[in-house]
Amino acid sequence: MLDIRITKTQHPKDKPDQEHLGFGHYYTDHMFIMDYTEGQGWHDARIEPYHALSLDPAAMVFHYAQESFEGMKAYRTADGNVQLFRPYKNAARFASTHRRLCIPEIPEEDFVQAVKALVDIDRDWVPNAPNTSLYLRPFTIATEAHLGVKPSNSYAFIVIASPSGAYYASGLAPVKIYVEDEYVRATPGGTGYIKCGGNYAASLAGQEKAEKLGYSQVLWLDGIERKYVEEVGSMNCFFKIAGKIYTAPCVGTVLPGITRMSCIELLRHWGYEVNDTDRLAIADVIKAADNGTLEEVFGTGTAAVISPVGQLYYQGKECVVGDGKTGEVTQKLYDTLTGIQYGRLEDTHGWIEKV
Repeated sequence: MLDIRITKTQHPKDKPDQEHLGFGHYYTDHMFIMDYTEGQGWHDARIEPYHALSLDPAAMVFHYAQESFEGMKAYRTADGNVQLFRPYKNAARFASTHRRLCIPEIPEEDFVQAVKALVDIDRDWVPNAPNTSLYLRPFTIATEAHLGVKPSNSYAFIVIASPSGAYYASGLAPVKIYVEDEYVRATPGGTGYIKCGGNYAASLAGQEKAEKLGYSQVLWLDGIERKYVEEVGSMNCFFKIAGKIYTAPCVGTVLPGITRMSCIELLRHWGYEVNDTDRLAIADVIKAADNGTLEEVFGTGTAAVISPVGQLYYQGKECVVGDGKTGEVTQKLYDTLTGIQYGRLEDTHGWIEKV
């Protein structure tokens, strides 16, 4: 268990209007920090007033991108309590990212303790307006000042928190997706299955191209054949075709999303057949759209939870999904997940962690 030293702010911030939070614009009064030094390990866990970081210009995070992050939320229930959704799954994925990037791992119990400690001290920042939450961003950066390609000998693990509204201003409304077949997001043997900034930086060119064409997100294809569907921007992606549900397998190029995992468990509990082991060709998706068997498409992720897709664009062809409306399964997943997260529905799966 971490021995966390707490220094409370002497200058609390004014809290923003809960009705106009947006996403990722505001930050709470405090932050969690823990350092790593080679030979000493992780040490000096502390909560301090939120402040700017001071790093040497030669800090290795700037030059060799040795960093990792997670995304999770704290939710305010109707009775005023605060809770997290499956935080140990985030902790396990964070450890996986660290292993891939040669960053010393943080024990899952310490990761969750750090997150809960920050949420607890800033619990007044957890909003209670509908569809709002406290978005949490744990991340690790390499801090050694050295210009040379090797693992850093020092790191900082930091957690910050941001009161946020809906990820999409339109709420649960179908979005238009551009299928990208020029750029690729990930290739086998790479870092596509972990959460590191480089993955997202590499996706920006495709995202900008999609937005210029009037589309909200990019559906990425596999990096070898440009044939099989993988992820949608910052989300995993599901396709309901003739009653059966498909999502790309997590085989090294797809992020193992916590919301993805939860959706698969719910869908199977409800009796749906979910194929998460076989790759789905974009040609089969377009064929299903043409013959009317493409019933629903939706993205899943912490930020947006569930994002219905109303239209796909691929190689000059526009395909409307489900009359452009939110599908029945998509809506049920959204209602169930948010119901559990906000305490409106009973958690029969053991997913909730109280703060």
